[in-house]
Amino acid sequence: MPQDQIVALGIIAGATIFIGLPVGRLTGAGVSLRAFLSAVAVGILLFLFWDVVSAAVDGIEGALLAAVGGTGLWGDFALLAATGALGLAASLLGLVAYERWLALRGARSAAPDNGSGPGRAGIPPAATARQLAILIAVGIGLHNFAEGLAIGQSAASGQLAFAGTLVVGFALHNATEGFGIVAPLAGGPSRPSWAFLGAMGAIGGGPTALGTVVGQAVVNTTLSVAFLGLAAGSILYVVIELLGVNRAFGLKVLASAGVLVGLLLGFGTDFFLKALGG
Repeated sequence: MPQDQIVALGIIAGATIFIGLPVGRLTGAGVSLRAFLSAVAVGILLFLFWDVVSAAVDGIEGALLAAVGGTGLWGDFALLAATGALGLAASLLGLVAYERWLALRGARSAAPDNGSGPGRAGIPPAATARQLAILIAVGIGLHNFAEGLAIGQSAASGQLAFAGTLVVGFALHNATEGFGIVAPLAGGPSRPSWAFLGAMGAIGGGPTALGTVVGQAVVNTTLSVAFLGLAAGSILYVVIELLGVNRAFGLKVLASAGVLVGLLLGFGTDFFLKALGG
């Protein structure tokens, strides 16, 4: 398959992330709606965490079984296991350190007393919501880079039908991921600009096309596991942050329902991909 067509597959798979981004421009929503939207984002991210960890573990377990069966090297297994663990630790602990640095710089100071600060119905400051949206986009971008690697590697090896099913499935995933990015902003006192939403879409969806190009040129399990580990750590960090936000809303039943809806959306698109033969 020509490289321009492979790139087009990655662009198609990543572009659907823009579908859910306009939700971030909702304003004036009540606390209940905001809590529910935030909880749905948690459910989607929990699915994505399971998705990336499962993919990384599959690669590591494959190397382990090959080493046990005598068809592979124990060093290959050790390298993959260390790569996944270091990627997870680097992204999770790195984001924690970055957050502490921001706190010392005063980036997480309370918002003005305009009814939107954490003391009013547990709603996070606008700056914090934007930071969460950026971090979610980064985590999803790392995840989508790994997905792009899978598309590119399938196309490079001549499995064009399989690459096509991956594109369809990943496009469905990305359609829900866009909503996950902007959920912390939805219903807030101010609308994020279209430029900001476009930047979030580029950060979250753009790596799909980039990963497709890299995957077509380089078939490397270690590289894939590294990015899956980085994605898992960043997604886990954001989930922890969003859970704190949801607790502040104080609507446990509604939040639980939202998490369930998000999980069902994530697994529903995954099952659709499997039904297509992905």
